Amino acid sequence: MTRLQWSDALSLDMPAIDDGHRRFVELLDLAHEASDASLVDRWRDLLTHTARIFEREDRWMHATQFSSDHIHSTQHKVVLQVMREGLAAGESGELATIRKMAGELGQWFANHSQSMDAALALHLRKTGYDPATGVLSMPDDIALAA
Repeated sequence: MTRLQWSDALSLDMPAIDDGHRRFVELLDLAHEASDASLVDRWRDLLTHTARIFEREDRWMHATQFSSDHIHSTQHKVVLQVMREGLAAGESGELATIRKMAGELGQWFANHSQSMDAALALHLRKTGYDPATGVLSMPDDIALAA
């Protein structure tokens, strides 16, 4: 299976999202490269970062009344649960589980980023939402869409 690498194809041209995604790809690569002795720690780092970026995206979706927020957030919850199960397996010595998950996670992430996250980025632009400040410059557009 081909490992995920950051490329322009993954960029959503929104630094608040792209920076977190780029770091996700870096941490996933560190998990791929990890020795058996450090694999669980690298997976834990990836899980912590992933939970942080998902929580942030969920907050943005809620703040801007993103119509697909339930589907998007549910996918976040499922992926985090699977990653936690991988961590538990790794902590009990089943390192192969994490290594398999790492390969599958890259493929999932590319698809998720290019579909669901791309739609979120477009929505944030359309509503004038600034993820850095939390300021919504076109709140009427949200009210009209509701």
